[in-house]
Amino acid sequence: MTGATGYIGGRLVPRLLDAGLRVRAMARNPDKLAKASWRQDVEVVRGDLTQPASLTEAFDGTDVVYYLVHSMGTSKDFVAEEKQSAHNVVEAARQAGVRRLVYLSGLHPKDANLSRHLASRTEVGDILIDSGIETVVLQAGIVIGSGSASFEMIRHLTDRLPAMTTPKWVHNKIQPIAIDDALHYLAGAATAEVETSRTWDVGGPDVMEYGDAMQIYADVAGLRRRLIVVLPFLTPEIASWWVGLVTPIPSGLARPLVESLECDAVMADHDIDGVITRPDGGLTGYRDAVAHELQKDGTAPSGGKRRLMKISSVAPQ
Repeated sequence: MTGATGYIGGRLVPRLLDAGLRVRAMARNPDKLAKASWRQDVEVVRGDLTQPASLTEAFDGTDVVYYLVHSMGTSKDFVAEEKQSAHNVVEAARQAGVRRLVYLSGLHPKDANLSRHLASRTEVGDILIDSGIETVVLQAGIVIGSGSASFEMIRHLTDRLPAMTTPKWVHNKIQPIAIDDALHYLAGAATAEVETSRTWDVGGPDVMEYGDAMQIYADVAGLRRRLIVVLPFLTPEIASWWVGLVTPIPSGLARPLVESLECDAVMADHDIDGVITRPDGGLTGYRDAVAHELQKDGTAPSGGKRRLMKISSVAPQ
C-alpha cells in the first residue's frame, strides 16, 4: 500500500487486516509508521513514488497495490509530479507482476472544465486503467472524517465564522461520504470481481449544496445558523487566500481544494453496489456522519471546547 502514512491509508490498513489480508505498508520514511497501532501486524518497506527502482522492490510479491498518495501541498508542480508518479507505479507494478491496482479519485461531472486537482486525479486514474493491469478506480467527493482536508474546511469555516461572504460555489451540489463507508468500499476493492478496469462512483445517501453542508454541521455542533452572503465575483485565488486565513489548511492544499469546488461533486453512476455490497446497516447519512465525528473527537456540544484538527497534506480528499 502506498500512502500508509496518510489519512485514508492509515485507516484502511486495519480494515484490510480484519478482512484477513496480508498488508505491506510503503512509506518514503518508514519511521513515520513506528507509532501506528497496526505497525507490528504488517510488513513495512521503504518506497518513493519518484524513484521507480524503490517501487519495484516494494511491490515485489504483492497481488494488489493501493495508490493513495497525492502531491498537493508538497510539490510546486503537483500535476506533473502526479503524472510521473502514476507512470512509475505502472512500470513497477508490471515488473513485479501485480494483479490489481486500486486508486481513490474524485467525483466530478464528466464533461466539465475541471480544476487542476480534479483533472490531475482523473489523469492518474486514466493512466492506471490504460496500463493493462486490472484497475479499480473509486471516485469519491468530500470524505466526512476528522483529519480529512475537505471536511476540515467545512468544520473550520463554520466554527469560526458566524457570518461569511462566499463564492458562488457555495450553491454547488456535493454528495459527501462517511469515512467508514469510504473505507468499506476501498477494502472491498481488493477482492471484488470486476469485468473490466474502470471507474466507479461512491457517495453517501445525501445530496446537498455546499452551503447546506455548513448549516447542517452548525446545527449538529450546537451553533446558531450561519449567515452566508454569496459574492459571485470572488475568484478561486481570493477564496483560497480567505480559506487559508480562516482555517489551518496549508495554502498549497487550500487552493486546489477551493478550485475543485467550482463544479458539482455528485455520483453520475450508481452501479458500485453490483460490485461491492453496501455496509451492514446501509450507508451513513451526512448528519449522522458529522455527529459521529464530533462525538468521536470529543468536540460535540456536550464535549466542551472544540479543538483544532491536524490536517494531512498526503491523503486524498
